[in-house]
Amino acid sequence: MARVAIGWGVRDLAKEAGVSPDTIARLERGEELKASTIEAIRSALEAAGVEFIPENGGGAGVRLKLKRIVGTLKI
Repeated sequence: MARVAIGWGVRDLAKEAGVSPDTIARLERGEELKASTIEAIRSALEAAGVEFIPENGGGAGVRLKLKRIVGTLKI
């Protein structure tokens, strides 16, 4: 869901995370990955503006970070 929200394909995420497209496919199928691999993928998504939401009774999720606008500069 996070990958699609930012408009990335499997290859885009793989490149940004430094992993293979097959690794992304395994993640999306729910297969087990090394903790370091999951962290690399998460870091790449967060750098692209994805915010992970912890489970709060409605289940865990993701959203895009809001961009604050100050004057004409986006921060």
